[in-house]
Amino acid sequence: MDIRQGIVENWLQRYTKLSLDSFGDCILLTNFNNYVDIFCEQMGVEIASYEGNMRAVTAEGITMINFGIGSPNAALIMDLLSAVKPSACLFLGKCGGISDKTHLGDYILPLAGIRGEGTSNDYFPPEVPALPAFMLQRAVSTALRDIQQDYWTGTVYTTNRRVWEHDEKFKKYLRETRAMAVDMETATLFSCGFYNHIPTGALLLVSDNPMYAEGIKTEESDRRVTQNFAETHVLIGIKALRLILGQRKTVRHLKYDW
Repeated sequence: MDIRQGIVENWLQRYTKLSLDSFGDCILLTNFNNYVDIFCEQMGVEIASYEGNMRAVTAEGITMINFGIGSPNAALIMDLLSAVKPSACLFLGKCGGISDKTHLGDYILPLAGIRGEGTSNDYFPPEVPALPAFMLQRAVSTALRDIQQDYWTGTVYTTNRRVWEHDEKFKKYLRETRAMAVDMETATLFSCGFYNHIPTGALLLVSDNPMYAEGIKTEESDRRVTQNFAETHVLIGIKALRLILGQRKTVRHLKYDW
């Protein structure tokens, strides 16, 4: 067996505590345990175990995984998912709004990611753009439309920095990028998904407006966002992947030539 393949097969099972044949053909990724709980409730399955480092559960051909926070974890999960070669991988994440257009609870369907995190430089030169699988994002758009949810499209800036809300120089730079939102995973997921031949997309929920002191996320504000919007966020993800599984949409439009 190829050494890399052996590693990712072993490690995917070790981190998630799921056997390879337990993974669905489509993957939902998240950073939040409560999203895993919501997925279990909406799919009518037993609440997922906390045994694995990356909490995971499968229902109706879809596996949801909480892979943790940050771009190194994002790169890791995409490398490990190459063991099962999913047809589609969709990230349900939260982000901070940069644009004055965005408000708490808005959905952002990223058309590209800006690779400010550095992790993806181990996969591609810095000038290579971080792009989602177009047809997967189209399926998400259809799912949003079907339940009459509006959304923004735009670019998301991905950074490894977690505490930067005090840094006016960095905030000025973020505005200059013309990105609509900032997070810690999306560009890495797009890049590493492409590297691993996995069609990857994302739907982000605006959970704070960190460009202003009064908009910085707190435990209380995050709880309100979760209570008001998390269930719908997960529902949209499920609906989008059901479109893929039902062959209403195809996402393998890219030809990988290496």
